[in-house]
Amino acid sequence: MGQTLQSATGFSVEPLDKSFGALVREIDLRDLDSATFDDLYQAWLTYGLLIFPGQNLTKREQVTFARRFGDLVEELKAVEISNVKPDGSLRDAPGDDMMKIIRGNMHWHQDSTYMPVQAKGAVFSAHVVPKRQGDTAFADMRDAYDALDDATKAQINSLSAYHSLEYSQRAVGEETKKEDSEYFGYGMNVADVPLRPLVKTHPETGRKALAVGRHAYGIPGLSEADSEELIARLNNFAVADERRIYQHRWTAGDVVLWDNRCLMHKACAWDFSEPRIMLHSRIAGDPASEQALAAQ
Repeated sequence: MGQTLQSATGFSVEPLDKSFGALVREIDLRDLDSATFDDLYQAWLTYGLLIFPGQNLTKREQVTFARRFGDLVEELKAVEISNVKPDGSLRDAPGDDMMKIIRGNMHWHQDSTYMPVQAKGAVFSAHVVPKRQGDTAFADMRDAYDALDDATKAQINSLSAYHSLEYSQRAVGEETKKEDSEYFGYGMNVADVPLRPLVKTHPETGRKALAVGRHAYGIPGLSEADSEELIARLNNFAVADERRIYQHRWTAGDVVLWDNRCLMHKACAWDFSEPRIMLHSRIAGDPASEQALAAQ
C-alpha cells in the first residue's frame, strides 16, 4: 500500500501498490455532504477504483449512493449477480443462462460496450461471499495504453472494433438460449452492433486508455484473422504486468466503485456449491462521450 492521504473533508485514501486504485476509510457512504462527495469524485477520477471496506449498504442505500455519480441504467440499477435463485436454492443446471453469463464474465471486459451507450462506471457490493475465492479483478487500461510501444500506438489510434455480448458469450461456449432463458436479457439482441475505438480518451481527465476486452471483435479494415490476433494481443498485453492488476478478496459489506471508462474487470472463479450474492448498480454513460461510432 502507498502512504495514506487525508482528504480535506476528512476521509482517508490509501493508494494500492499498483498503478491505480485506493482504499477509502473514515467515511460513511450513507451520509455525504456535497463537499465530501466532490472530494470523493475527484479521488475516483484519479484512482479509477475506490474500495470501501465494511459499509454494509442496503439495496436502497447503494442505489442512492450510485445515483450521486449519474443516472443509473434502469435494468441494472440494483441487480443481484448471484448463483442463488429467488427461492434460495443454488443454480446447478448446466444450461442455466444466468450461470453462463457469470462464467462469461470471468473473462476481462468493460461494462455495456455492447450497448449503444457505454456505462460510465459501477457500484458493486458483497452481500454473501464464498469461504474462498470469488474475487473480482481489475485492470488499469490507462497504464496499459501508456506502456504500448510507439508503433502499436500508431497502429491502433485510428482503429475501432465492434462489441457484442452475443459474440463474446458464443466465443467462450456460453451462448444463451433464445427462449425460456434464466437471464433477463440485457445486452442481447442489440439491433445495431456498436463500433468503438481501440483507444478511448477519458472525457473528464483527458487520459488515453486501451479499450478492448472480451466483447471486442471485427476491426474494420482488417481480415478476421488479423483482427482476432490484434485484439488478443492487446487484451493479453493489458493484463501482462502485475502493477496494473488488482484482485479484490471480498468481505461481506465491502463496496467498490470503478470507472468503466478506463478499467477492465472480471469475476474470478469460486466453488459454485457455495452461494455468492453481489449487488450491482451500473452508472449510465453520457451519450456525448460514451455513444458508439457510426457503423462502417
